[in-house]
Amino acid sequence: EVQLVESGGGLVQPGGSLRLSCTASGLTFDDYAMAWFRQAPGKEREGVSCIKWSGDSTYYSDIVKGRFTISRDNAKNTLYLQMNSLKPEDTAMYYCAAGRNYRGNALRPDDFGYWGLGTQVTVSS
Repeated sequence: EVQLVESGGGLVQPGGSLRLSCTASGLTFDDYAMAWFRQAPGKEREGVSCIKWSGDSTYYSDIVKGRFTISRDNAKNTLYLQMNSLKPEDTAMYYCAAGRNYRGNALRPDDFGYWGLGTQVTVSS
């Protein structure tokens, strides 16, 4: 059984930082592209960032480019998202996802077949 478990969310002030982690089990981690999505209440799920199975290519949505950094440690079956300069509009449930299709220039939920349950990030003073 494939499991993706996110952690690291919480309450942070505007301008602060958080580091999310996603630990995978039940799959060959370095066979999969990994991604972060988020969903705020009343809004559609949106792509945040994606990283190729080898870790040598990444993609960021315009809304987080320059503030967030995605990385992975294939030896630990773990995906990370370093989030800096957080804004109130970054408040959302953050989900990690695993898939076999890495586009490099777009991030589509349909490309990812495995999903975690999410970790809540709240940016507020």
